[in-house]
Amino acid sequence: MPLFPLSFFKECPHPDDKQRKELSRELGLEPLQVKFWFQNKRTQTKNHQERHENSRLRAENEKLRAENLRYKEALSNASCPNCGGPSSLGEMSFDEHQLRVDNSRLREEIGRLSAIAAKHVGKPQLPHQLFSPMAESDMLGAGDLLGSMFSHREIEKPVIIELAVVAMEELIRMAQLSEPLWTMKHGDSFEILSEDEYVRNFPRGIGPKPFGMKSEATRQTAAVIMNRVNLVEMLMDVNQWSNVFSGIVSKAITLEVLSTGVAGNFDGALQLMTAEFQVPSPIVPTREILFVRYCKHQADGTWAVVDVSLDTLRPPLVARCRRRPSGCLIQEMPNGYSRVTWVEHVEVDDGSVHDIYKPLVNSGLAFGAKRWIGTLDRQCERLASLMASNVPSGDITVITTAEGRKCMLRLAERMVMSFCGGVSASTAHQWTTLSGNGAEDVRVMTRKSVGDPGRPPGIVLNAAKSFWLPVPPKRVFDFLRDERSRNEWDILSNGGGVDEMAHIANGRDHGNCVSLLRVNSVKSSQSNMLILQESCTDPVVSYVIYAPVDVVAMNVVLNGGDPDYVALLPSGFAILPDGAAAAQGSLVTVAFEILVDSVPTAKISLGSVATVNSLIACTVERIKAALVGENVP
Repeated sequence: MPLFPLSFFKECPHPDDKQRKELSRELGLEPLQVKFWFQNKRTQTKNHQERHENSRLRAENEKLRAENLRYKEALSNASCPNCGGPSSLGEMSFDEHQLRVDNSRLREEIGRLSAIAAKHVGKPQLPHQLFSPMAESDMLGAGDLLGSMFSHREIEKPVIIELAVVAMEELIRMAQLSEPLWTMKHGDSFEILSEDEYVRNFPRGIGPKPFGMKSEATRQTAAVIMNRVNLVEMLMDVNQWSNVFSGIVSKAITLEVLSTGVAGNFDGALQLMTAEFQVPSPIVPTREILFVRYCKHQADGTWAVVDVSLDTLRPPLVARCRRRPSGCLIQEMPNGYSRVTWVEHVEVDDGSVHDIYKPLVNSGLAFGAKRWIGTLDRQCERLASLMASNVPSGDITVITTAEGRKCMLRLAERMVMSFCGGVSASTAHQWTTLSGNGAEDVRVMTRKSVGDPGRPPGIVLNAAKSFWLPVPPKRVFDFLRDERSRNEWDILSNGGGVDEMAHIANGRDHGNCVSLLRVNSVKSSQSNMLILQESCTDPVVSYVIYAPVDVVAMNVVLNGGDPDYVALLPSGFAILPDGAAAAQGSLVTVAFEILVDSVPTAKISLGSVATVNSLIACTVERIKAALVGENVP
């Protein structure tokens, strides 16, 4: 093509139809040829700019690395001006502090250059795609974008691999060292980290703590009824991991598998992931983290799985939470058990946590190792119950058929996962918030249910509220799960009695069970209303979750039918300690899901919102009256 279009392209790279037609006449070409030429030229120009910016970034990065190396060499050669010997410990500590400050400045500079490059080449920055609250539905697109970044080598895989190896070494030492690095927290039976000892033992670490963030670091050890092979498989499969920890992990996705590990197991497996962690309350913000997960089989037979944040993929001011090396060591025990040591170490800006939850979060219980271990232990017991074959048959309410137990537990598991997806502050589950911002408000959300056999079609409202009770969590849990006291708080039971028709125990604690309840209406001798309920408890959190179910559908499930086709909307309670030293109070979140219209395209009326608000308020008042009297605030 002659030079004329090149000069035209510089002035107007996006000609309209009229301009393309004029060019085609002057050049003797088809308009389509002209159109394709301009498209190709724009692509070539963009690629050229991209290569140029990447080259400049690499050169700048090498310059920063060289400067960093110069600082390190200067430190290693530092000597005392008086005696000529090595610098004193105090002077070295100061120099190391200065080095960390310089490293932080260099990282910020690289982040700034990356942002400039992204702007010039016309690509949106990865951090905003992954972490903006308005882009939660674009999770899959984030993987494509990340792959694009790797293909252009803006972030090199060797750097991530090196970070993972360093994190693994730190995790193993953190799991094995004892006092003074770790001290037992009295009354809570888990260990907390000494920050001073941490800095002394890990002077390099993964960089200084970001300004304005606070550290949370806890450790817990327990024996769980699952072998180490299955535990490792669960941790390295993002779907299994998020299902087992559905109360903690509100969403998770593997963005890229950097290594699958040794054939036949996960030794050396390396995955780039993003996940959102939650507390079951609408007034505790979730924590979203981009991290790499690394699995390694140690020489002594122990398996280790470590997570560590990848701060280089986002600007320093975007991240509200950073995950220092965290994870678990898994040791084989007899009889199919495993000994798991869990380390949870994060730095977080928790300024937006509501006041009534701050003591709990500050205690290390809300997001800490004790909660992770408690959930894992309970879920392992649940799975063992599912696989059990020696079920006692003396009690007529006990389901003894293997298929009936399996299908009912699967249905209850789906109910619990659905409840956890709607009770917190997460926006990962396609809910639209209508109202409710503070602790005194009822948070109301809505979504359309279409084409999901596990949910009734139409418009669904979800209402949730958190409140404090001056009553220990165990007492609250026992009251709410007991069918004999249900008519004291459940408005939908219409004052009638409730009987347990079927029962599946799924843990050592008798409060861990799945039940099928029948509501006996005071107005009729017969009732078609059944309630599926799962109650579960561990040392940190307890749940009582239930859903009305159809009689015919439940008969199908109990006879081995597919539970995925039973439509249900879960409601229930999440119960946590209030975090106070005396541990005599509870933080309770109540949440209801209600079908307000069977037509998915219908408009939500103000009356529907008012009704669900009234239902929440009335339920809360009934619980307070039953447990602490009429005058509770």
